[in-house]
Amino acid sequence: MSIHIVALGSECPGGVGPGEEIMGQGQLQGGLLWSYLGHGALVGPCDLESSLHNPAFMEYTSRVFGDVTVVVRDCPSWDLLDSDWASVRKVLEQADILVIKYSVTDKLAFQQVRNGYAPRLRPLLRHWGVPVILVAVGARLNDEGPPCTCPLCASDWSSCVPHSEGLQLSRDLGATYLELPSLNHVFVGRYFGSVLEYFMIQCLKHKAKERPEKRRGNKVNELRPPHLEQPARLPPIRVEESSFSQDMQWLLERGVQFADVAFYAGDSGKELGWAHAAVLCAVSPYFRQLLLGPKTRERPQSRCVCRERDGGPHSLLSTWDGGIIDDMPRSDGHLTGRLSRLVVKDPLLCMCLWETLMFIYRGAWEWEHLQEALEEKLKNSLAVAQLMEQIRSLIGRDRGPRDTPSARAAQLGPQTLVNLFNSPLYSDVIFMVQGSVLPAHRAVLVARCDVMAAMFSGKYAEARSRVVPIHGVSSDTFLSFLEYLYTDSCCPASVLQAMAVLVCAEMYQVKRLQHLCEVCVCAYLQSMPSRELASTGISVVRLLRRAKCHNAEQLYVWLLHFIANNYLIFSHKPDFLELSEEEREQVERLRWPSRGYLQELSEYQQRRRKLRKSRCIVM
Repeated sequence: MSIHIVALGSECPGGVGPGEEIMGQGQLQGGLLWSYLGHGALVGPCDLESSLHNPAFMEYTSRVFGDVTVVVRDCPSWDLLDSDWASVRKVLEQADILVIKYSVTDKLAFQQVRNGYAPRLRPLLRHWGVPVILVAVGARLNDEGPPCTCPLCASDWSSCVPHSEGLQLSRDLGATYLELPSLNHVFVGRYFGSVLEYFMIQCLKHKAKERPEKRRGNKVNELRPPHLEQPARLPPIRVEESSFSQDMQWLLERGVQFADVAFYAGDSGKELGWAHAAVLCAVSPYFRQLLLGPKTRERPQSRCVCRERDGGPHSLLSTWDGGIIDDMPRSDGHLTGRLSRLVVKDPLLCMCLWETLMFIYRGAWEWEHLQEALEEKLKNSLAVAQLMEQIRSLIGRDRGPRDTPSARAAQLGPQTLVNLFNSPLYSDVIFMVQGSVLPAHRAVLVARCDVMAAMFSGKYAEARSRVVPIHGVSSDTFLSFLEYLYTDSCCPASVLQAMAVLVCAEMYQVKRLQHLCEVCVCAYLQSMPSRELASTGISVVRLLRRAKCHNAEQLYVWLLHFIANNYLIFSHKPDFLELSEEEREQVERLRWPSRGYLQELSEYQQRRRKLRKSRCIVM
């Protein structure tokens, strides 16, 4: 075997320019490749004198690894690429390894290579896939002392090539970058030699693989195993887009029945609208401080007036005279609660209270939509900017250097109610599940779940009771169900937990949660390796039965395909017989590997046995 190495460039300052003589044998023996091959070569350069008369490349050979011939073609002058590009390209096409050299003290030559010759070589190197080694030789100069070898030193950037520029050129060429302060045996043998030997070994392995393939291709009558096709792709599970913002908007528009905060104009005392204290406290720390303050029958003038000078959020709202009214009457006979009455003192906020509440209820992150709504109503850019700043301070989101729409959406959005989840803050209903006490908020439940809305709004016992017992569901499962209603996300810990939440979602008719659980079940099963599928105690067939029983149609179809793709595993399990006749026919039709492939494989193995026996008889 032989390895062809092509070297371009000169490691000496100044290089070889046009009209100059090619370096002689003495200079060549001090070069980079000669220094490396001279240490480990068994045979010296071959016909060196005749090669030196060739103006294009200097050629010499050596041996490495005992019996591997290395043919080196060295071109120290870059001008040859302009004068005889055709011959250079022919040599490059035969190269197994390309070495590009330059001196760190010759910045002008480096710039010519980077700006002129590297763009011409880059598409060819990417097309051929030849490994490239970029070598920077020499020590950088330093006027204040000895030569500096630190790659981060900037004292000599005006006259020497910086480390960053060499590294960037290697990235552009897809090359391995090396820096050699000198051409002694340490840097050449250990650093450059180890990298070059690695690529030579990879080249020898690649050439060794090509030989058997050529020999096999000559055998026309050789037996070939049957082709195994890839298993059918599993059907996707489609999940609806989140309706969290629309649900909370519905709560603001039509959930007056569960509202417990009333807004009044500060100048006229006119009623402006209703809201829900749980949502306001979850989004805004100012509402939390204002509504959860100490009960008092006097208007807290001192709490608001003292901060009106700084223009903060406390100058926008205050509590009504009489503060909070407990046990407000309900004409519909539903459970009574406490009513908080707030006075809107700022005229701009009074005019745009509905737009502000809509922004808060939808997650407090749609700033662009809020600004468009305020501009359409106020028709004054200065007033819009002033009100926008007041709303930012109201919800505790001051503008910062990282205040981008994506960052605001990640912080808020569906996560606005995460502080209310399993929290007694403004809780008006308690679920008793297997002895566990789970506090919740009727407003959130009604907005997020239609069954809950019917249960708490109709003439049922749950509408008049603070404690609601839940049967047929474990406490962990129901807690995960509530977590989805508050956070719009679900992360079951196992396949069985995901199936339990799926059953609960089907019970309360929350379709999106049901589909999220289907995705979780599919992800857990698909991540199991074959050995775990064969030994696991989870019955996929029983999961199939439960999916069909609880109207999880997408999961049902997916599990049928999953059983078919892992037919050799599930067909040996006892519960495989529990499949119906129709399901078994579908699995047999989709099974992988197919019956036809197994039959072809059996015939192929029989032929190979007969061929081996016939060879043994001949021998």
